Amino acid sequence: MARMFRVLAYFSLIIALIGFWMDLLPMALIFFAQTAVFAALSYLGLSERTYLLLFNGYMVVAFVAFLYVIFFALPLTGPGLGS
Repeated sequence: MARMFRVLAYFSLIIALIGFWMDLLPMALIFFAQTAVFAALSYLGLSERTYLLLFNGYMVVAFVAFLYVIFFALPLTGPGLGS
């Protein structure tokens, strides 16, 4: 399971580099932080159950944050909505 956290760190690093390359600095910094957390967790040698609990907690926080951004932070635009 620790290797899967290294894979998550690798993919979040790729996304961070793409965001940095496209001048999306807040997104890039968030993904650089996720890379550091995933890499650090992968070398702790925790039990598989702990890794699963950490990943499930991460997914809950990510989905709640995504739903918050979609419903409250993005402006309503489109035909007839907004100006």
